[in-house]
Amino acid sequence: MSELAPGSSPIPPISPIPPIPPEALLTRSMLLSVMEASGLEPRRTLGQNFVVDPNTIRRIVERSGVRPGDRVFEIGPGLGSLTRGLIAAGTRPVVVEIDAQLVPILRATLGDAAEVVQGDALAVDWSQVLGGEPGWVGVANLPYNVATAVVIRLAEEVPVVQRLLVMVQREVGERWVATPGSKVYGIPSVLLARHMAARLAGGVSPEVFHPKPRVDSVLVELIRRDRPVETASPKAFGDLVRAAFQQRRKMLRRSLAGRVDADGFGAVGLSGDERPEMLDVETWCRLATCVAAPSAPGGTVSA
Repeated sequence: MSELAPGSSPIPPISPIPPIPPEALLTRSMLLSVMEASGLEPRRTLGQNFVVDPNTIRRIVERSGVRPGDRVFEIGPGLGSLTRGLIAAGTRPVVVEIDAQLVPILRATLGDAAEVVQGDALAVDWSQVLGGEPGWVGVANLPYNVATAVVIRLAEEVPVVQRLLVMVQREVGERWVATPGSKVYGIPSVLLARHMAARLAGGVSPEVFHPKPRVDSVLVELIRRDRPVETASPKAFGDLVRAAFQQRRKMLRRSLAGRVDADGFGAVGLSGDERPEMLDVETWCRLATCVAAPSAPGGTVSA
């Protein structure tokens, strides 16, 4: 494992940071004292809302199921509220933080109890950050504006990640776990379902954050399947799902016109009159296999 993207020089602290043992959970007053000493304010552009309730941290760590010695990583640790809970559970988490101003504070306050990597979760080389050993568990309070993109990337590109327990905006989490026929079943529901089983694992009140967000949050647990749902062309799968749901009110024969013809729909038992929210992930994968096959009728999507 190695540090990535050192970035620009951070703003130096304006006074000594209060000494807090790395396994001690942050209360609101403790977090505010660290912020004051560091001269920092939460950055809305990075979706920074810090958890300031130790009981919430304990609940998240307990539901994550992490045990001493587990391979654990966190994205967007902020000032380390959740990181400290993971340390208290007996792990040495790898934490990836995009904000150059927070990285030296995390290193100063956590010491050797965590490995702090500066980088963007959407751009870092995860094979370098986590290495090649399987069984990693991700536990995170994800910034709402990038949560879906981050989780889909981990699902599709980082097979060493076995489980995730993430806190996200309620509406986002409900889309991830939605099933066929639901009004919120859509692109992330299908893309994630190919790799992971997702379920809601509890709600989180806005009152436990600083600053307090205007939305409710939920915990979502995602567990990797033994193998992805089979398809001959993952690219064709993603292309079809995105094309169809971008016009979700249309029947598939219209939204996928030029990609799938009547023979292609018929090969997987569809008429083409269905709308995208009617298809489960297995059907989407079969359709992608059909249209991607060089000799198959009814498709123009290539691998």
